[in-house]
Amino acid sequence: MYFYALNICLSFVVALVLHEIGHFLAARACRISITQAGFGWGPKVYSRPVDDVEYVLRLIPLGAYVRMDMAGLQKRRLSQQLFILFAGIAVNLALTLISWGTMFGAVNLALAIGNLLPLYQHDGWKIGMVICRRALGGRNPFVEWSFTISGALIGVAVLVGALFSV
Repeated sequence: MYFYALNICLSFVVALVLHEIGHFLAARACRISITQAGFGWGPKVYSRPVDDVEYVLRLIPLGAYVRMDMAGLQKRRLSQQLFILFAGIAVNLALTLISWGTMFGAVNLALAIGNLLPLYQHDGWKIGMVICRRALGGRNPFVEWSFTISGALIGVAVLVGALFSV
């Protein structure tokens, strides 16, 4: 039982970090500056700058992130923006195929699918915003709020479906 729980936790942590490394490498390939890369939430436990990037370890070991120059990203071609935003999902899908049939493969698949959903601040939401803004020629508060609320409703529907299917 403990081994199973430990396997899930470690698989999740490694999958998250590799997901963010995908974004990190894609941003570097497109020459978007990265200001911070971190693991966890909450107050900083450890921080170290290396080559203009601050690497941060936070107190609560859930989540990982890469902070990049969003203004610079928004000035890039749509294909470059989508490449960077899809990079983490692509890493998770590749890891799913490589480790198919294992807990690590299942966690990577769940992360990839979860990040495709248009939930606020997830990759799917950011991709949707980039596409909407490009299609509409700029920001449109009504469309952006509608997209965000629809993503929340999809999230609630998935959660309710999962709870009642058990």
